[in-house]
Amino acid sequence: MLWVDKHRPTQLKQLSCHPETNARLEALAADPASLPHLLFYGPPGAGKKTRINSLLRSIYGPGAERLRLDKRTFTTPTKRSVDINMISSNYHIEISPGDAGINDRYVVQEVIKEMAANRNISSVSGAAPAPAPAGSSEDGAAANPAAPAGRRPKVDYKVVVLVEVEKLSRQAQAALRRTMEKYSQSCRLILCCNNQSRVIDPVRSRCLGVRVAAPGHDSICSVLRGVARKEGLTLPEELAVDLARSSGRNLRRALLMMESCHVQNRDASGTGLKAGTPVQRADWEVYIQQLAKDVTREQSPQRLLAAREKLYELLINCIPADVILKTLALELMKNLDDSLKHEVVEAAAFYEHRIATGSKDIFPLEAFVAKYMAVYKRYLNEMFA
Repeated sequence: MLWVDKHRPTQLKQLSCHPETNARLEALAADPASLPHLLFYGPPGAGKKTRINSLLRSIYGPGAERLRLDKRTFTTPTKRSVDINMISSNYHIEISPGDAGINDRYVVQEVIKEMAANRNISSVSGAAPAPAPAGSSEDGAAANPAAPAGRRPKVDYKVVVLVEVEKLSRQAQAALRRTMEKYSQSCRLILCCNNQSRVIDPVRSRCLGVRVAAPGHDSICSVLRGVARKEGLTLPEELAVDLARSSGRNLRRALLMMESCHVQNRDASGTGLKAGTPVQRADWEVYIQQLAKDVTREQSPQRLLAAREKLYELLINCIPADVILKTLALELMKNLDDSLKHEVVEAAAFYEHRIATGSKDIFPLEAFVAKYMAVYKRYLNEMFA
């Protein structure tokens, strides 16, 4: 098992980053009957999914961690079949409806209707919470996941977790708004996204926003040292700082990079990491770096066709188009004259918007490369004319 999964916190009190946000979630878990719809947003690797899972455990207990992977087939009104993979427990279900493409609206509606129709196990069984002894409160029992099951407040609803909500179409988000209102008594929605600006205002206004910011370098170093201590390793401070800076404030990526360094460059004893260990970059980052060098070295139709093939290769390997564009723009600007940087940044912003609003990612990516080649070629011609 990867370290990022092996040492993932399962309770809110175990989370080290963003104590204010954690305290806010603990207060919500203490009174589950008044839990509103939630919208978690923040950059990748900040801890959104970890906090969602910890919140579910605080509400439902250890039963929320007994997960199973299901494959469901939905039939649209036009008799088309849509297959969706989902992670579920007896209390909640987690799906990525954006995988359904243009049929995401039907998937969202059907999943929420099904969850709302099936009442929670605790409410069906009729088990009422035991009376609290003098000097105690039900809220205190709910805030403590280790409390006996009889003292846990009864929760009459199930939870639907929708990840990557920003990838839903406008029609699906509009349908989600109506469904949220209709089934709010028997179903709660927890939405998760990287950028809340791509979520329509009616959906955002019906949710309590929970911002999970990217952790700082000091927080990442602290988590890395804690994981290394649990694994019985010695992590040099210099390497911890290098990992934190190279991760781009992405905690998940920092843990993966530390494990990679341990596998490839551990010392003779196998219990320590060398101080001068080079931080390994991902293969796709090296691939984009080589692409940036190629388009800077030569600007021609043949080079543009070769760049198209490399962009297709990145997309086929499930690298998000906006990540490709951002990484490529940063690589191109490393050795670029200051007079051209504003044009490249403006072009990158323009085509990033096209990626968000379009359906074919290859077109904006290739257009950005062509725009850069045109700008750089003009610069060279003016310099050596």
